[in-house]
Amino acid sequence: MSYVAAPTRYDTMPYRRCGRSGLRLPALSLGLWHNFGDDRGIEVQRSVLLRAFDLGVTHFDLANNYGPPAGAAEVNFGRVFAGDLRRYRDEIVVSTKAGYHMWPGPYGEWGSRKGMLASLDQSLGRTGLEYVDVFYSHRPDPDTPLEETMGALDTAVRQGKALYAGVSNYSPEQTREAARILRGLGTPLLIHQPSYSMFNRWVEDGLLDTLDEVGAGSIAYSPLSQGLLTDRYLDGVPEGSRAAGSSPFLTADRLTPAVMGRIRALNAIAGRRGQTLAQMALAWVLRGGRVTSAVIGASSVAQLEDSVAAVGHLDFTDEELAEIDRHARAD
Repeated sequence: MSYVAAPTRYDTMPYRRCGRSGLRLPALSLGLWHNFGDDRGIEVQRSVLLRAFDLGVTHFDLANNYGPPAGAAEVNFGRVFAGDLRRYRDEIVVSTKAGYHMWPGPYGEWGSRKGMLASLDQSLGRTGLEYVDVFYSHRPDPDTPLEETMGALDTAVRQGKALYAGVSNYSPEQTREAARILRGLGTPLLIHQPSYSMFNRWVEDGLLDTLDEVGAGSIAYSPLSQGLLTDRYLDGVPEGSRAAGSSPFLTADRLTPAVMGRIRALNAIAGRRGQTLAQMALAWVLRGGRVTSAVIGASSVAQLEDSVAAVGHLDFTDEELAEIDRHARAD
């Protein structure tokens, strides 16, 4: 059956202006870091992607190495896009990145001009897109001049293969310099994608101020701290969870009694707000409007819908924020 997008898709999702650009992003964007590799059925992926669009999630966030295997998420997104979403291309924002390891040899990672532009061409081939909306430098390269990496982003935009340029995982100082270089080239820095959650608040120590200064937006990844800020671990580590597996990003030894106490305290606050812990964690990242969007993951439609429901209650009282601050701090 041919997919037709829900006519109500723009009724409830807030859209926020990205820095000083004309682009507005949904408060919640769908990330394809996990759950869209070849280890997941394509029909489940399709159902999540289409339901996300029906709920007003117009931004799909990719990278060259998302999978498994690396590249699979772009291929699988491209399959769903070609079959169901192509007619809505002008309503959709697609981003991808280059910088982490993707193929063998010296050009398969980091930020050289050769590696960045080759990676973008590969990403366009895998997705079947003529262009991406945002092309990111996924991480700073300590051995390549920043002028070269930013020059590659500028070239991608001038070639029409990307509409905007972004960076991810850059420090405040690196971000300020990247923005200066791009501004001089005539391609402003659109956005920075940092990790940010109640348990990882590094962006508050200068990065958000830097983004305000240079006029760039921000999109937070891992706002649920790899699943810690959900109800999944309230009663320990369940079998089959990320902490029970081999993920290098979340291991069971992080679930110390102190961390579990903080999670349970935050869960109690969420309950008084009429939210799940995950919903409150997403709302907290978006509080005050300084973060443009938060990237959510979803392995099922139900999980997606639970996360998107967070946009129905984004406001906090001063008392709630003060209580959350007692438990929300860096690990």
